[in-house]
Amino acid sequence: MGKPWDESVQYVKDRPGHDRRYAIDATRIQRELGWSPKHRFDSAIKSTIAWYRQNEPWWRSIKSGEYLKYYETQYASR
Repeated sequence: MGKPWDESVQYVKDRPGHDRRYAIDATRIQRELGWSPKHRFDSAIKSTIAWYRQNEPWWRSIKSGEYLKYYETQYASR
């Protein structure tokens, strides 16, 4: 990527009617199903970002469409 994140961010106008904030309340799923998240969001997002930084060739091929060549070679009907 090469540039500091603040030079890579492109701000856009918000869409009319767009929600300004999303929040999840997991109280009901915890109460009824006993489920709770394994990871806190703040640490999980850091791990996710680190993974993408360490695996740039993987996501670059997806972003470029290059992976489609492999997919077509492996799974195209013959």
